[in-house]
Amino acid sequence: MGEELEVTERTRLRRMREKGSHRRADLDAVLAAGFLCHLGVVVDGTPMVVPTVYGVDGDRVYVHGSVASRSLVQAPAGVVCLNVTHIDGLVLARSVFEHGVNYRSAMIYGVPRLVTDPEEKLRGLRALTEQSSPGQWEYVRQPSRKELAATSLVALDLTEASVKIASGPPDDGDGPDAELGLWAGVLPLVTRFGEPVADPLLPAGIEPPAYIAERAGRVAGAPSGKEPVGGV
Repeated sequence: MGEELEVTERTRLRRMREKGSHRRADLDAVLAAGFLCHLGVVVDGTPMVVPTVYGVDGDRVYVHGSVASRSLVQAPAGVVCLNVTHIDGLVLARSVFEHGVNYRSAMIYGVPRLVTDPEEKLRGLRALTEQSSPGQWEYVRQPSRKELAATSLVALDLTEASVKIASGPPDDGDGPDAELGLWAGVLPLVTRFGEPVADPLLPAGIEPPAYIAERAGRVAGAPSGKEPVGGV
C-alpha cells in the first residue's frame, strides 16, 4: 500500500485544502470507523445516491444489494462516487457565518467491478458483515447458493480517493465578534451502541454472544476503550 494516494482531477483538493489529505492511512482510518456509506451513481441518466453498508478488504471496498437493484446493476457502466462521513460535533460560533461541523469524510471514485468469482464473493460478503459486526460471520449461518445467486456484489478499488477532516473550536475567538460576550464552542456528537434487544420470537435462554454484548455502551466505530478522534 502506498503512503500517498495519486491525485486526480476528481480528488484534487480545491477548497479548504488545509483540511484535506491524500494519505492512505487517513483514508483507512475513516473507512475503519464506520460501516454505512452513500453510493452515488447515474441510473437511466438520473443521479441516484444510495445509502448502503460497505466492507473493506485490503485495497478495495465492497458494497452489495439485490440482483434487481438498479443502482448496482448499472454501477459498473461508469464512474461512481462512494462517500463515508462521520459527524463529530457542531461548531457553534459567535456569528451564524462562522458556524460549522466537525467531521471526518472520505470520497472514493472509480468504475466498480461486478464480482462473479464465488470465492471473492464470499470474501467480500464476509468483509461487509465483519465491518459492522466483528465476529458475526462465523456465528451465524452463511449464505446458501440460492442466496448468493440473489445477491449482487461490486468492488471498488481504493486508488482514487481523498479525505477531509474538520476539528477544533470556532474560528472567531480572536475576531471582532469575541467582544459580543456570547458563548461559543463545540457540541460533541457521539454515537454509542445500546444494550442488545432480543428478537421477540427468540426462545428463552439464548443469550447474545460475548462479542455483541461487550459492544453495549461503546462508541460506534472506535476501538475498545477508545473515544473517536476528530474534535470530540
